[in-house]
Amino acid sequence: MSTNPHKDLDPVTFEVLKNSFITAVDQMAEQMLRTCYSFVIYNRDFSNCLHDADGESVAQGNADIAVHVGTLHFTCKDVIRTFKGDMAPGDVYAINDPYAGGTHFSDVRLIRPIFDGDVIIGYSQSNGHWADLGGSVPGSFDVTARDMFREAVRITPIRLFRQGEFCSDIGNMIAANTRDPHSIIGDMHSQERATAVAEREILRLVNKYGRDQVTQGMAAVQDYVERSARQRIAALPDGTWETVDYIDRDPGGGEGMIPIKIKMTIKGDRIEYDFDGSHPTIASIYNSGHGATFSAVAAGMKTFFPDLPLNSGFYRVFDIKAPANTVVSAEWPTAVTGFLMPFEKIMNSIFEMWSEIMPERAIACAFNLEYLLAGGIDLRKEDKPIYMFYEWLPGGWGGRNGKDGSDATTACFGTGLMSQPSEGNERVNPVITTEFQIKQDSPGPGKWRGGAGVFKSSVLLEAEKSVISYICDRERAVVWGTNGGLPSMPHGLSIKSNGDDQEHWLGSVFSDHPIGSGDTFSRPTAGGGGFGDPLDRDPEAVKEDVIDDYISVERAKTDYGVVIKPIDPDILEYEIDQVATDAARADIRANRKDWARMDPEAVARMYKEGEINDMDAVRRYAVILDWETGEVLPKSTEQFRESFEKRSVAHWT
Repeated sequence: MSTNPHKDLDPVTFEVLKNSFITAVDQMAEQMLRTCYSFVIYNRDFSNCLHDADGESVAQGNADIAVHVGTLHFTCKDVIRTFKGDMAPGDVYAINDPYAGGTHFSDVRLIRPIFDGDVIIGYSQSNGHWADLGGSVPGSFDVTARDMFREAVRITPIRLFRQGEFCSDIGNMIAANTRDPHSIIGDMHSQERATAVAEREILRLVNKYGRDQVTQGMAAVQDYVERSARQRIAALPDGTWETVDYIDRDPGGGEGMIPIKIKMTIKGDRIEYDFDGSHPTIASIYNSGHGATFSAVAAGMKTFFPDLPLNSGFYRVFDIKAPANTVVSAEWPTAVTGFLMPFEKIMNSIFEMWSEIMPERAIACAFNLEYLLAGGIDLRKEDKPIYMFYEWLPGGWGGRNGKDGSDATTACFGTGLMSQPSEGNERVNPVITTEFQIKQDSPGPGKWRGGAGVFKSSVLLEAEKSVISYICDRERAVVWGTNGGLPSMPHGLSIKSNGDDQEHWLGSVFSDHPIGSGDTFSRPTAGGGGFGDPLDRDPEAVKEDVIDDYISVERAKTDYGVVIKPIDPDILEYEIDQVATDAARADIRANRKDWARMDPEAVARMYKEGEINDMDAVRRYAVILDWETGEVLPKSTEQFRESFEKRSVAHWT
């Protein structure tokens, strides 16, 4: 690429076009927010994109969610391959195929060729997460599915609008295979209108600047991002960095966590990400296709280049090697709807490796996104329709070098998502929220603590034939700290049946569990991992966290060695006992390495007898248990301890 391949494009016009392309995509988002039918899309589980005539990404919007953006050029190119030479103005095509570079079946993309006269100058694409696409369970997330045939309807490239006319036979056939056809049809039209908004804006630019200037601009913005990224990478030292993170389990295999291994190599102005050694595909939906893995790498790396626009120019600076038929490169017909689980492990692994290269931007592990899905018959309404309760919660991001992690924030997987308002979900579903608050003690302890997670409890109201599914992880591969920081806490959901006194722990991975009116379901989200040794945290900062209810008095002492005396909690008056604090910190320093290597069976006995809780097990003793029975999970413990030694113990002095 020459230093100035776009000689006819002056700098001012370049800047105007660069920002106009992004604005056009942002306007697509506004169109969707005002016309979508699905509550999940209204909460911003969507992304849009502008492409050039080859299908390369030209611009993303300012609020498109991280998980989608690195995959949209793949699906655009698949539509081009399918319909090249057979496109007309007003045509709009649909695709949701994860094996063609998409994410999962719920993310349905509508793609419109943008014609100037009889010439295609680009494409606009609108991607929305439809709340249900069929399959064996409401919400289309069956964690026990081994292949796509139990997951959802697979849409290979089809023409959904022909020269501006809705192909109702095709649209109705797709909608009829879902549990909410009315909303699905509405979302089809909403996304079609969003693609038309981008078409309108691009043709307005063509009318003002001319076709050649606009198409040159599309190429120039990609070259600008590529050139900028290469310059920054070339300024970094060459080298190789490696790490491993885990998915909790293989439901069809034995006990033990599922490794995702990544080796990153910088050489000159290019980067290679090698996933050799990652686990083969598992008997669950927690597998990722190549497109989603590519997107995870792009999103994780882009976090360290926040000022650059995101388009295909950024994708040119790195390569990915992912062995076929592994959890990071699943192929048809392997189940992939839960790809977000490997996705977030990849992102956090990339955070960890880039934190070594750019320590000023270093960050510990973020909490794992979770999906709760329930469906059945809504008895509040005369026609007794099928309801679809689909909810995610915020949680904590990892502590940073010099700053605490972000509290109650949407997941790194879905930056751009909105935290769903309980009132909205209560209006459209027979569910009421009984508790929703910051989860005390959820932040991973560190010199810079992780962000806080949340706790939410809800009750099912007038409904029948209802089932619940929970799509989550980090029950065993608990959110980890770095540079001596400590982990957060295990994820998992509990149900208390109507009339029962006790909750029943279901954990983080289950589908199709019956639930009845009056049943209560509750779950926390983890906080972020801690950054730096928690014994180095300023005791005054610990006291402020106690005052703010982020940390309890008990865990201030257990995790930070800070002894705080309540003087008058009603007026938030507390006092640090400095002598006791010095003694507590000395005791922790003297014993913590031995605690982290204690016999796991002894730890299990303490847990069963109520002497310690799950936070003690993972933060002090680095032991993973079956949190319902208290039994040791030996292989998971071995893997967790290896991580704990590397990320925490090795940094203690």
